[in-house]
Amino acid sequence: MKKQKYRHLRVSEISSLKANGCESDDWSEVYVTGAFSPSGFMHDCFSGKIFLGEQGGSFELPGGIKKKCGVYDTHLHNCVVGNNVLINHVGNYIANYEIEDNVLIDHVGVCVVDGKCTFGNGTRVNVLDETGGRSVAMYDHLSSSLAYVMTFYRHRPSVIKIIESLIDEYADKVASSTGIIGENSKIVNCRKILNTKIGPDTLVESACLLENCSINGNCHAPVKIGAEVILKNSIVSSGSEISDGAIVSNCFVGQGCILSSQFSAENSLFFANCMGYHGEACSIFAGPYTVSHHKSNLLIAGMFSFCNAGSGSNQSNHMYKLGPIHQGIVERGAKTASDSYILWPAKIGAFTLVMGRHYKNSDTSDIPFSYLIENDDKSWLYPAVNLRSIGTIRDAVKWPKRDRRTDPCRMDCVNFNLLSPYTIQKMFRAIKILRHLQITSGETTDVYSYNNTQIKRSSIERGIEIYKLAIMKFIGNSFISRLEKCDMSSAEAILKGLKPTDTTGKGDWLDLSGLIAPKKELVRMLNEIKDKKIKDLQGIELFFYKLHADYYENEWTWTYDFIKSYMKKSITDFSIKEMEELIEKWYDSVFQIDKMLYEDAKKEFRLDAMTGFGIDGGQSIKQRDFTQVRGRFTDNVFVKELSNHVKRKKKLENKMLDTLGNIQEQ
Repeated sequence: MKKQKYRHLRVSEISSLKANGCESDDWSEVYVTGAFSPSGFMHDCFSGKIFLGEQGGSFELPGGIKKKCGVYDTHLHNCVVGNNVLINHVGNYIANYEIEDNVLIDHVGVCVVDGKCTFGNGTRVNVLDETGGRSVAMYDHLSSSLAYVMTFYRHRPSVIKIIESLIDEYADKVASSTGIIGENSKIVNCRKILNTKIGPDTLVESACLLENCSINGNCHAPVKIGAEVILKNSIVSSGSEISDGAIVSNCFVGQGCILSSQFSAENSLFFANCMGYHGEACSIFAGPYTVSHHKSNLLIAGMFSFCNAGSGSNQSNHMYKLGPIHQGIVERGAKTASDSYILWPAKIGAFTLVMGRHYKNSDTSDIPFSYLIENDDKSWLYPAVNLRSIGTIRDAVKWPKRDRRTDPCRMDCVNFNLLSPYTIQKMFRAIKILRHLQITSGETTDVYSYNNTQIKRSSIERGIEIYKLAIMKFIGNSFISRLEKCDMSSAEAILKGLKPTDTTGKGDWLDLSGLIAPKKELVRMLNEIKDKKIKDLQGIELFFYKLHADYYENEWTWTYDFIKSYMKKSITDFSIKEMEELIEKWYDSVFQIDKMLYEDAKKEFRLDAMTGFGIDGGQSIKQRDFTQVRGRFTDNVFVKELSNHVKRKKKLENKMLDTLGNIQEQ
């Protein structure tokens, strides 16, 4: 809101206000702008210090109704009212608020800041451990990566203490006895708004209660708080929506999230593009793209990321004697099928499909892209088979397209790559584990036991082969991307360009709830926080942003080392012919994986998939009805993309082979 010059009311203006039914404890405490007109104020009560702007415009409401700006039937106490504001029929009063320009407040029960408050900043959220052992201090700009550190690096207590103190300092800075309702916001038909800061362009409509909250909308990414919502001790980030009877308490809601349809959440963190409908969340860390859409879902005491929870998904942390301390980790990309159940503690590997009810504490984190299926109360693990599922590829394609964040300042660093050092290192470990099982139990054994799961011999053999294809695909992707940046004038120039520029990227990699980065860099950041080299929250977030921006450079550094360990030869020792052979192996792996995906997609168009179609006709009607509803297999967008993908990669293979072939001929 622009700074304005204020003056005392003139005697004639006071008389006009009184004639309009207005009253004040002390008219000398009411200040107005130069162009003030009493006509925009009817049946109002002023107490404390009041500052009133110009009210010359009007608001057009749904249905085409227009209302002139002004303050009507309202008690204002210690308030600043901006220009072109409409405040109408506040049942009790508005106290201690700065109401910015172009704000609509209509039929609200009470809107008050009662004493100094932090508007949710500094509030501790008891994620995973309901007893508070992993509590996260939230603030307006909390990122998923910083929350990951605070949640899972409790073994670095001095660092966690520093981060918490920085957040508490931020909370102290934003603490105020005056709230703000940002410009262009609309608050309509709400009951109670207590100790809540409301950012620009926010719509709060028919909410029951907002208490001790920050609603951080802006013109790029407005926030909507809808009917019958109860929101307490929480922060809602730009571009998010909480509506239709949702009950949210002690939660951080990140950018582009939707919590709706009676969804209830307590002591939970939701980051970029999460969605919660109908069900319940308690003490969860919901990393980017965590989705729960069904009434019977309970997500409790777990970490999820890029996760889709099927109907009836449930976990249990109540097999305890000393409190609800058990927790679970569901790594990125995992899915839970309908009526799935997992007994915590457990750790589910990346991009794993969980089906059935699992009553043993399993750890499949080193066997990614698997199926975990219950049969006869046993947990059966099928390694790598999710790599050949068209559903996995569909998810990877849809996530970037479904990014609802429109704020130019994105708080969470989200890497969408299906194959990365993070997942490839797990595949490499998985191959070693599966081969070790074969050696120790014997290759003729039919069933192998691994971390409270059962694995069939045929599943081990198939899993190893699929992992090998995916690893070669990743190596080729990374190698060709690097090769395209090299000076291709000679073999010497190529070898020089292939050498990494620094050591960043070496060693293990982590998924910091969306941000895929080298573990050594995270450790370096933590040490710099401890040594006071990073002194503020902005410095921490900038560290994450840089890691995200440097991903592909760091990825090649890792791949360079990985090629040496996996292929037993450094890439800079490869001849041109060996590079050509690597590219040919890469294309073959791409082709083999896409072929498996193609065959998996065809299952969606088999005759048994047409059951329920053509309800009143024969086989031909069934097929015609199915085609009209689902389309033809060859016309499906994902099937087309598979075909185009293979063609693009073949074209790229030919291009790179031709380029390398020209160098050989020189």
